Amino acid sequence: MRLSRRTFLSSTGALIALHPFAARAAANQAHLRLMETTDIHVHVFPYDYYADKETDTVGLARTAALIGDIRAEAGNSILLDNGDFLQGNPMGDYIAYERGMQDGQTHPVIDAFNALGVEASTLGNHEFNYGLPFLKAALAGAGCPVVSANVVTAMGATPDQDETLLPPYVILDRQITDGAGEAHPIRIGVIGFVPPQILQWDRHHLEGQVETRDIVEAAEAWVPVMKAEGADIVVALCHSGIGPAAHEPGMENAAVPLAAVEGIDVIFTGHSHQVLPGPDYEGYEAVDAAAGRIHGKPAVMAGFWGSHMGLVDLLLERGADGWRIAGAECEARPIYLRGEDRSITAQVESDPAVLVAAEAAHEETLAYIRRPVGRTDAPLYSYFALVADDPSVQIVSQAQEWYIAQMMAGTEWEGLPILSAAAPFKAGGRGGPDYYTDVAPGDVAIKDVADLYLYPNTVRAVKIDGATLREWLERSAGAFLQVAPGSQDAPLLDPDFRSYNFDVIDGVSYRIDLSQPARYDEEGAVAAPEAHRIVDLSFGGKPVAPEQVFIVATNNYRASGGGSFPGAVPENIVFEGPDTNRDVIVRYIVEQGTVSPEADGNWSFVPMEGTSVVFDTGPGGQDFAEAVTGVAIEPVGEAAGGFFRYRIRL
Repeated sequence: MRLSRRTFLSSTGALIALHPFAARAAANQAHLRLMETTDIHVHVFPYDYYADKETDTVGLARTAALIGDIRAEAGNSILLDNGDFLQGNPMGDYIAYERGMQDGQTHPVIDAFNALGVEASTLGNHEFNYGLPFLKAALAGAGCPVVSANVVTAMGATPDQDETLLPPYVILDRQITDGAGEAHPIRIGVIGFVPPQILQWDRHHLEGQVETRDIVEAAEAWVPVMKAEGADIVVALCHSGIGPAAHEPGMENAAVPLAAVEGIDVIFTGHSHQVLPGPDYEGYEAVDAAAGRIHGKPAVMAGFWGSHMGLVDLLLERGADGWRIAGAECEARPIYLRGEDRSITAQVESDPAVLVAAEAAHEETLAYIRRPVGRTDAPLYSYFALVADDPSVQIVSQAQEWYIAQMMAGTEWEGLPILSAAAPFKAGGRGGPDYYTDVAPGDVAIKDVADLYLYPNTVRAVKIDGATLREWLERSAGAFLQVAPGSQDAPLLDPDFRSYNFDVIDGVSYRIDLSQPARYDEEGAVAAPEAHRIVDLSFGGKPVAPEQVFIVATNNYRASGGGSFPGAVPENIVFEGPDTNRDVIVRYIVEQGTVSPEADGNWSFVPMEGTSVVFDTGPGGQDFAEAVTGVAIEPVGEAAGGFFRYRIRL
């Protein structure tokens, strides 16, 4: 009798619990486990470079520790990555801006992927943040194919005739062992996609060099080609979020209509930093959040920064026409658990091989982030940045205004009033109750500046009029839910609104009327044409006139259309800086020597007698609640997910 893997493990008393598909596979069946990492953002080590301390909640080294057991549970397995790996923390910036990528050097994330045996990957939008030469240099060390079907260097008549920046897909020829222990060939097609919005978000790097195709359009052209080349199953590495079910050309979050494309068998998603299966996507059309299905097809989103390992288990049956899927199960397996008391319990220890792969870069990054550049005589924190004028946002605005004032000197725009738009990046939300800026008075190091401004954006300035300025602020005011006068403890913050779209514009003063509905929806479309939340908008103590002209300092993401803000469009750009916003903040602090960040209270809520609202923030905010400017904040108590709740009496 042939000794199968199943009977061997049973007879030897091995303690490995095989997945049911592996345990019961018949002679013509095989278990294939597909594993996903996504949105690693250079988090190789379990280390928070902004806080300069170890952490149990992040790190590819921790995710990697799951892989041994996960592989052992499976009859056959393949490891894939879903993009956004080159940028996202100070290690990424250190490699891009300080060390560089010289001939023969490999990127620490690529070293980690190679150590893990990643078998295919795709690009995320953040892979383009440092420019195409850096991207190509980093990918040169990859030990696996990296695919992307909708980033194009030359457009063809149809997408399958495009010249793509990278191969649009790869077909992995593998041997798969069936339930009787027999090995058979299988052809696994892997195709990748990235949001077309990279042309907006990284316009200064990409304009004139690449174009993008709509994700669904590219899939409909390339998947039949993969099938014609003999792909038994097709896996979509979709670095795009889960959004509306109806397809719209050029949509950013296209995972749901992508799953409807004929021939795609499995969807790995990312980009949105959430988890599927799980409650994050309950109620979404065509999505089974509990089972991990989109249009009935197995689908997984594996969190971010290494928080989860995504698993799709397939029971395959072999017939005359090759392999087909007879069953599927999906899972997002976490590296840690958060208790009701906010405690963190690590589920794994770090994989030594991954730590070794990035150890030198880690030590160099620690030295990089610890360099002092100046001092602050007041704390910088973002615990209340979504409910009141905030010092961590204020210093970013001041630095941007200082820089653009110099850049406008001697130009046709010299003398126009300069405003500055900045948003809180670390404001809890999907990042969790510890995801806030918190810089103590004293030395300010590069790690602190990176904490204030997470992304390597570059400075831009746009020219807009007063009417457009008001609309820009209306878009930002969508962060808040509508509040009925007289309500008690009504929820204040819209959980679907991203904090990086809450632009505070310094240089003007204004108030926000919460009794009005949001004029713009989450995607930036006009939702309530008659609504106007922004009132008492003034400049220099006088009401802003619709025709009044302003220069607004911002970043390349916003100025190129990121977030869909009125007036923040390429045709309104009057200055494109070579400097990153972070570098500008560093230079501002260096010039000042000591900064005294203090919120000036230029915006507030319209009073509503007899009305109160509540919001959640990190528990660390308890040290600063009494110092918040322009609003009285009352503690309520602990909230779900490790947050702390406060009340505002409007």
